[in-house]
Amino acid sequence: MGKYDKDTRELLEAVGGKANISAVTHCLTRMRFVLNESEKVDEKRIENIPSVKGMFTNAGQFQVIIGNDVAVFYNDFVAASGIKGVSKDAAKAAAKQNQNPLQRAITMLAEIFTPILPAIIVGGLILGFRNILEAVPMGWLNGQTIVEASTFWNGVNGFLWLPGEAIFHFLPVGITWSIARKMGATEILGIVLGITLVSPQLLNAYAVNSTAAAEIAKNWTWDFGFFTVDKIGYQAQVIPAMLAGFLFVYLERFFRKHIPEAVSMIFVPFFSLLPTILAAHIVLGPVGWKIGTIISSVVNAGLTSSFSWLFGGVLGALTSPLVITGLHHTTLAIDSQLIADFGSTNLWPILCLSNIAQGASVLAVVFAHRGNKKEEQVSIPSTISAWLGVTEPAMFGINLKYTYPFIAAMIGSGIAGLFVTLFKVRALSIGVGGLPGILSIRPQDYLIFLIGMVIAIVVPFFLTLMFRRAGVFNKIDRIEEEIVPTLGGDQSEKTDTIVELFSPIPGVIHPLSSSKDPVFSEGMMGQGVVIEPSEGKVVAPFDGQVSLLFPTKHALGLVSPGGIEVLIHIGIDTVQLDGNHFTSHVKQGDSVKKGQILMEFDMEAIKAAGYEVQTPVIVTNSTQFHVDSLIEAASKVTNEEKILLATEL
Repeated sequence: MGKYDKDTRELLEAVGGKANISAVTHCLTRMRFVLNESEKVDEKRIENIPSVKGMFTNAGQFQVIIGNDVAVFYNDFVAASGIKGVSKDAAKAAAKQNQNPLQRAITMLAEIFTPILPAIIVGGLILGFRNILEAVPMGWLNGQTIVEASTFWNGVNGFLWLPGEAIFHFLPVGITWSIARKMGATEILGIVLGITLVSPQLLNAYAVNSTAAAEIAKNWTWDFGFFTVDKIGYQAQVIPAMLAGFLFVYLERFFRKHIPEAVSMIFVPFFSLLPTILAAHIVLGPVGWKIGTIISSVVNAGLTSSFSWLFGGVLGALTSPLVITGLHHTTLAIDSQLIADFGSTNLWPILCLSNIAQGASVLAVVFAHRGNKKEEQVSIPSTISAWLGVTEPAMFGINLKYTYPFIAAMIGSGIAGLFVTLFKVRALSIGVGGLPGILSIRPQDYLIFLIGMVIAIVVPFFLTLMFRRAGVFNKIDRIEEEIVPTLGGDQSEKTDTIVELFSPIPGVIHPLSSSKDPVFSEGMMGQGVVIEPSEGKVVAPFDGQVSLLFPTKHALGLVSPGGIEVLIHIGIDTVQLDGNHFTSHVKQGDSVKKGQILMEFDMEAIKAAGYEVQTPVIVTNSTQFHVDSLIEAASKVTNEEKILLATEL
């Protein structure tokens, strides 16, 4: 009988039995199931299994968190169930069966726009700064704009149009490249395809509406004798570029399969690219433009109708839940289309205020829990990051944990969204969410949007404190349940085991909530920190024993003589590398001394393979130890510095 025989049999029944399992595998900490019918899962029953630390569903996989002993658990599960495990790639492929078409579309949209998002954000900041220079009359300049009063700033303004135009006018190039990259097609051909949509030989999309049809027919057409094609560009257009990109990918896949390899280098690009370009200008471009126009018109109508206040309020309140589900990625395409069609967007200002509201709720938690130094290492940076445009640390690190701050932020964001929509606030570009977002707003709307920002700060802040005091949406942070530590009293009888952890990797330290893996960031595996390595070398943080060395070498577990269990997980999802770029200098069961080299890894090769190298260092038996961080967030650390202090409870 295996160590986890009872638990694995219980889990097998709780997930719906053998017949409900399409595939099963495991990584360093989790059992990963692909289930035929997810509704058969009995989560309450799974929660009561002693060896289970948590569960969640991601990308079509039902994942059960076991911890360091997952390999043993997995073997016992296979023995108990009679199910043969599969590779992680096979499990991912099988998981697609559990994603509905909407989920697949959202995932695809997110994966297309994520690589080009930094350029769009930078472009938004640039255009926002140009708005201030050229469109805002300054009282201290006698009503002139800055560019009217200064030759230098006029030159700066003109120069900044260069990157601004490159980012937004040539957006289709980024989209077709990203689609080719995501779907495994030839990336350079994706770039070429995008260029053919915005070539200087075409009539610029921004000039189409002001150009007479007769002039287009005379000067902007290709005449093939028996038919003509308009030479229309698709600058800043999203949907035409996406349609063209997908057609190119599927044509290339088709011709790769049917053209002999000996001549594929010549004929596959030729037969994939040219038909796509032709189809893009004859069918896909005009149709995509029309679809985009309809979508943007509907959204714009909703936000400018007599019920716009309701539309803005609901959208403002629901923005944060949309971030959790990933649906917020769909708004980027809509914003881009609104700007292309109307010169500005009334959607993005609402989304921007949600970031501010989430940060304000965390700030209220900081105020309510002032003196809690451990939590402040998460909450204070989370407030700052939310106000600078990144809400995930705030939401997952604090607000969702307590619930009531998240609800307060939703309400505040909804009220702020209602307010700015009522006053018809619009943005000239997509910018950085949060406080810098005002740079993207039309100059004439600055004052109203500023008031909206104040609403998004004040309302969530006070609602959070009110909900906490009243116990509304609050089961774990009630004031009457707080335990105030006493400074007096006899401390002489305390004989806790105390273990100091030195940094196993040199680099920059961050709160665990900043991890890009939710299993770590939400504390499911225990408490600790994240290190951005500056060197690909792992050393022992204390004297102890190697309790776990995963076959893929991307992670290892250590145990101290005092019983503290530590997990060092090199990178995120690096299990997929199957041990490539990792060199182990120890084996499971070895005794090690502090500072002894345990593992080496090639940071650049791992990054080149598309993986993060941020490394969580976690005390996995945190229920038995109180864990304190000894280093401020964003500080540089060496192997000689203590980063964690674990005290036995």
